[in-house]
Amino acid sequence: MYPFRTVSVMPELPERIARLSELARNLWFSWCLRSQELFSRVDRVLWEKVNHNPVKFLLHVDGNKLKHAAADPDYLAHYDMVMNLLDEYMHRETWFEKVHPDLTNQLVAYFSAEFGIHESNPVYSGGLGLLAGDHSKSASDLGLPLVGVGILYKQGYFCQKINREGWQEAHYSFMDFNEMPVIPARGQDGQEVIITVPLPGRDLFIKVWQLQVGRVSIYFLDADLTANSREDRLLTAKLYGGDQATRISQEIILGIGGVKALRRLGITPAAWHINEGHAAFIIVERIRELVQSGVAFPTACEAVRSNTIFTTHTPVPAGHDVFSPEMIDQYLGHLYGQLGIDRDRFMALGWDQERQGFNMTRLALNHSAFTNGVSKLHGQVTKQMFRHLYKDIPLEEIPIYSITNGVHTETWAAREMKLLFEKYIGPDWRENISDQSRWQKVYEIPDRELWQTHMILKERMIKFVQHNLCQRMERNFQPIELIRESAGYLSKDVLTIGFARRFATYKRANLLLRDKERLARLVNDPRQPVQIIFAGKAHPADRPGQELIKQICDLAEDERFRGKVVMVENYDINVSRHLLQGVDVWLNTPRRPMEASGTSGQKAAINAVINCSILDGWWPEAYNGENGFAIGVDKEYNNEEIQDREDAESLYDLLEQVIVPYYYRRVNGVPREWVRRMKDCLATIPWKFSTERMVKEYTQRFYLPAAQRGVAFMANSCQLASQIQRHKQFLRDNWQQISFRSLRVHEPAVLKVGSEIFIEAELYLGFLKPQDVIVEVVYGQVGDHGLNNSVLMPMTLSQELGDNVYQYTSNLVLIQGISGYTVRVRPDNPHFVSHFELPLVKWADHI
Repeated sequence: MYPFRTVSVMPELPERIARLSELARNLWFSWCLRSQELFSRVDRVLWEKVNHNPVKFLLHVDGNKLKHAAADPDYLAHYDMVMNLLDEYMHRETWFEKVHPDLTNQLVAYFSAEFGIHESNPVYSGGLGLLAGDHSKSASDLGLPLVGVGILYKQGYFCQKINREGWQEAHYSFMDFNEMPVIPARGQDGQEVIITVPLPGRDLFIKVWQLQVGRVSIYFLDADLTANSREDRLLTAKLYGGDQATRISQEIILGIGGVKALRRLGITPAAWHINEGHAAFIIVERIRELVQSGVAFPTACEAVRSNTIFTTHTPVPAGHDVFSPEMIDQYLGHLYGQLGIDRDRFMALGWDQERQGFNMTRLALNHSAFTNGVSKLHGQVTKQMFRHLYKDIPLEEIPIYSITNGVHTETWAAREMKLLFEKYIGPDWRENISDQSRWQKVYEIPDRELWQTHMILKERMIKFVQHNLCQRMERNFQPIELIRESAGYLSKDVLTIGFARRFATYKRANLLLRDKERLARLVNDPRQPVQIIFAGKAHPADRPGQELIKQICDLAEDERFRGKVVMVENYDINVSRHLLQGVDVWLNTPRRPMEASGTSGQKAAINAVINCSILDGWWPEAYNGENGFAIGVDKEYNNEEIQDREDAESLYDLLEQVIVPYYYRRVNGVPREWVRRMKDCLATIPWKFSTERMVKEYTQRFYLPAAQRGVAFMANSCQLASQIQRHKQFLRDNWQQISFRSLRVHEPAVLKVGSEIFIEAELYLGFLKPQDVIVEVVYGQVGDHGLNNSVLMPMTLSQELGDNVYQYTSNLVLIQGISGYTVRVRPDNPHFVSHFELPLVKWADHI
C-alpha cells in the first residue's frame, strides 16, 4: 500500500444555517428528534443511507439542497427553534447546580470499554455499552460534572449478516473518524493530545478523541497511528476481538492510558468510576503516580481506594477477565520497580486463588470504596459470588451494594409517545422523569388514543422489519417470488412478540422453540394468531450462540412458521429502537439468576410495550402482577434442563391461557384489558427505571461521598490515607487476640412481646482499645445459614476490668415470633465506608 493523506471537506454551509456543523458534533441530537429532522428534511434518503450520522451527512449532502433549505422560511423556523433548544439545554440551571452549587468542580471520571450512544458511533456491543451511553446522557441532563473515557475502535463491533443457510457472518468495516461526530482532543496548550503507554518492548502511541454528549465530554483512545507498528495499530481495531494479548493490551490502553489522557487534558477527577473490570488498571496507574510522587505503596493503595467506585455487571465467575501470572509479568512487570514492590505483592492486588490468575474484578473489588451490582437480585448474586472473601461475615452485610440500572427516557421513547406525555403528563414532563406522582396521569390517556398510537408504531416497525428481510434476501440471491412474498410477512393486526438482545446462550432465545408443535398451534390459530420477531448478535467466537441464530432461521423457513417467525439481521440501536417501540410483548427468557439487570424491557415499557419476563435482573423489582407478565417462579434450580423445561411450560401456558386471550378480547375494536396493562406499565416503570433516577442515586450514594473522601485522604501528602492504612494493618495484626472471657444472659421467667433480656459480655481486646471496635447484639430471624434481616444493637461499655478486659452490657427487647440473637465484635473507625470495610469479625463462642 502506497502512502496517502486523507482530507475531509464539507460543503460550505450557508451562513444562515452554519450551526448545523455544531449540532452534528453534539450527540444531544440523538435524543432530540426535532434536531434530527433538520437533517432528514434536507435529504431524507441520504439521512437513512448514512445511518443517521449527521457528520457523514454533511460531508456528502448536495450543497444545492443546503442552499434551498437556507431559503425555506419553514425550515429556518424549525432551525431557529432547534438552536434555541440546544442553547437553552447547554446553559440552563441544572439539578446538580441547584442541589450542590458548591460542588460543581467535583468531577467524576467514568471509564467503560464501550459506550452505546447512537448508531452513528458504533463502539458498543450490547447492554454494558448502552448503559454507559444512557448514564452519560442523564449526567448531561442533570448537570453532573462527568467525563467518560473509552476506546475508539476502528472497526467497532461487527456488522451481522445472515447468509442463505441461516448462519451469522461477521463483517467489519473500517470507520473513518472524520465521518463521525468526534474531534481530536486538545490539551491546555491547544495541541492535539497524543500519549504513550508502555507495552512489552516498546511504547504505544495513542491519540485522544473527544465526543460531546450534551454537556458531557467522552474521551476515546485510538492506537491507529502511523507511529505504531501495523500490529499495534490493530489493538484498538475491534471491540472484544482478538486473543488474550489483545485483551490485556486494550485494558492497559483503557485503564493506564485513560488516566494519562486525563492528566494531559488537565482534568483532575474527584471520583473515579470503573464500569466493569475492563478498566480496573486505572487503579494501578493511580497508585504508580502517587508512589512516584513519594507516597508509600500501602498508603497510595488506601488513597486510591478512597474515591474509587466499581460497578460489576457479570453474575458468573467465568465472565470476569483473568490473566496468567506470566502475562502480567510480560505486560506489567516494568511497573514492579516503579511501585516499589516485588512480583508477589503486585499479584496480590488482584490474585484469584481459584482460577490461579490475576483477576480484573478482584483488582477493582479490592481497591474500591464502593462496589455495586446493577439490580437488587444481582447485588445478592454478587455477594454470594464473593462471599469467600468475607469469611464469617453475614451475606446481607457484605459491603457490595446495588443500584438498579435504568434507561435514558428521551432516547428510547418514540416521538408519538413523547407527544402523549406532553399532552397528558405535561409539557414539562422531561424535567423530573423520576417523579412517580406525575406518571399517574397516564391513566387520563383515552384508551383508544393510546391504542391508536401503539398501532402507528407497530405498523412502522413491521415495515422496517419487512425492508430488513427484503434486503437480506436480495443480497443472498433468493428467488424473486420469495422476496415478493416477504413483503406480506407479519401483520399489524396479529399479536406480535419481540425478542431482541445479545445471543448469549444463557438468554435462551430458543426457549419458546422447545415444543414446536405447541408453537405451531399458537402462530397458526385462525382466530388468535401470534407472530414472533427475533434479533440479536452472537459473538464471533460464540459458536453455541450462532447455532441459536441458525436454529431460528431454520424454523423461519419451515412452512408452518414462514412469515410468522422472522429473524432481523444486524441488531443495533436503530433495529432495537424500532422493535421495542412497535411489538406488543417484549419477551425476556434468561436462565435465572444470570441476568445482571437487563434494560431492553425498560425501554419497551417507556413505549407501553408489555414485558413478559423471567423474574430475573430488574424485573422482580418492577413486576406487580398488573404491569406485565412473569414466567416461572423466583426459585433456584440445581438442574438446568429441569429449569428450562419448567420455564418453557410456564411460558406456553401463559401465552395460551392469559396473554393471547387478553390481547384479542376487544370492546369496540379496542382491547380494554390490554390497554389497562399498558397504562399500568407506563405508570409504574418509566419513572423508577430511568437513568435520571439511577444517576441521582449514584451521585448521592457514591460520587459525592467518594469525592469528599478523596479530598480528605489525599490532603497533606495523603496523611489521612497513611493513618487509615496503618490502623487497618494494626487491626489485622491484632484481631486474633480478641476473645470472649464470659457471656451472661438474664432472661425473664416468661418470654412475651416487650420482655427484656439482659446481656453482659466480658471481652479481652489485647492491644486493641474500645474505640477500635464495636461490640453489638445481632438480633434477627432464624434462617438456614444464620440470622436474616438482622437488627444491630451496640452494647455499652460499662467498665474496664483491667488487663485489657472490658465489660459490655445491653438490653434486648423481644418481638413476636421466632428469632435468634448473638453477640459479635467488629472493627470500627469513623472513616470506614461500611461495617466491614475490613472483613474482620469475632463472634461469641456460645450464648
